[in-house]
Amino acid sequence: MAVLTGLTFGGSNWTPKFAQSIDEEKCIGCGRCFKVCGHNVLELRAMNEEGEFVDDDEDDEIEKKVMIVAHPENCIGCEACARICSKKCYTHETLNN
Repeated sequence: MAVLTGLTFGGSNWTPKFAQSIDEEKCIGCGRCFKVCGHNVLELRAMNEEGEFVDDDEDDEIEKKVMIVAHPENCIGCEACARICSKKCYTHETLNN
């Protein structure tokens, strides 16, 4: 299988790496990655003390909020989310076609 590649405007080879997951233990829910991504890939979700996702309207259950890769099909592989993340939460992979 070949790896999906492209060229930059300057003619350099570029291999996009697509967001696969976010480490929920490291994520502090700051939202910087959400702000830098313009492709509706990420979503901020509430978690309880057991590490289970809960609805935002269950305020008494919420321990913290973390970012998740909610729509990986929208990712363009730019890795802006990982570059802005101070906690190094992201896992990215290349796409084989």
